[in-house]
Amino acid sequence: MVRIGYTMMTEQAGPRELVGHVVRAEEAGFDFSVTSDHYFPWLRSQGHSPYAWSVLGAAAQATSRIPLMTYVTCPTFRYHPAVVAQKAATMQLLSEGRFRLGLGSGENLNEHVVGGGWPTVDVRHEMLEEAVEIIRALFEGRHVTHHGTHFDVESARLWDLPDRTPPIGVAVSGERSCALAGRLADLVIATEPKKELLDAFDRHGGEGKPRVGQLPVCYDPDRNAAVERAHDQFRWFGSGWKVNSELPHPDSFDLATQFVRPDDVAGSIPCGSDPEDFVEAVRPYVEAGFTEIALVQIGGESQPQYLDWSEKTLLPALREAFG
Repeated sequence: MVRIGYTMMTEQAGPRELVGHVVRAEEAGFDFSVTSDHYFPWLRSQGHSPYAWSVLGAAAQATSRIPLMTYVTCPTFRYHPAVVAQKAATMQLLSEGRFRLGLGSGENLNEHVVGGGWPTVDVRHEMLEEAVEIIRALFEGRHVTHHGTHFDVESARLWDLPDRTPPIGVAVSGERSCALAGRLADLVIATEPKKELLDAFDRHGGEGKPRVGQLPVCYDPDRNAAVERAHDQFRWFGSGWKVNSELPHPDSFDLATQFVRPDDVAGSIPCGSDPEDFVEAVRPYVEAGFTEIALVQIGGESQPQYLDWSEKTLLPALREAFG
């Protein structure tokens, strides 16, 4: 049975609104939720970027059932891995075991703010691997002293640990990240329905572990309005992660996508109110082998209407098709 999730996209709503949205998503019957962790929005038109971990703490107290997850946190630039471990352990306690820690190698858009430069992808993967090892050691309750290639830790210990360690997910986009995830992660994360990513994850030790995908959608009773909003706020999405991870500023994404047309966006993102269009957009993820798919409704102000429609129409249609 495929689980359908809700995305708290911090780039398109303020903190109080995000918490209200996930409360309604729980009421509507979504199976889980994920939260982006940004310092900048992708485009200025999205207009927001509150601190994800404060939002998550509030969401943990405002909800009672729905699982929570970072999708994803970079534990190597803005945050030191020892601090990420402390935040994740605290979130697991606050949520009473509903938290999963999704990690990735990051985007220049968010990580450049601390002034550490932006290394090559190979170095970023080295840093992520070392960070995961540090986080796991701290999750085990040990005093950790570590002097590695990229990080130093001096006699660190987590004093408030949950009974159940937060599962760690790793985002993948190619063979090397799949190998890292297969060895070190409890689940795999991807934003494209590529079976070859899951096959590579399995080859490196991921067989039988959950696999979580993500898909942008744009509900609106007026399909033209949905297409216009998706183009305005999400035309960056089709650029691919080799591009998206490198650009440093929302204006860079605006320039890089200046020739993307509304029809181009509508060809890759389901827009409107026909649930069958949304079902068919989810289908490639299911056929590739994803066990969980988090939907991203485009547009912060459209969330209440989308959540009402999801409860009445979309979730029943998806469960009839895949559940």
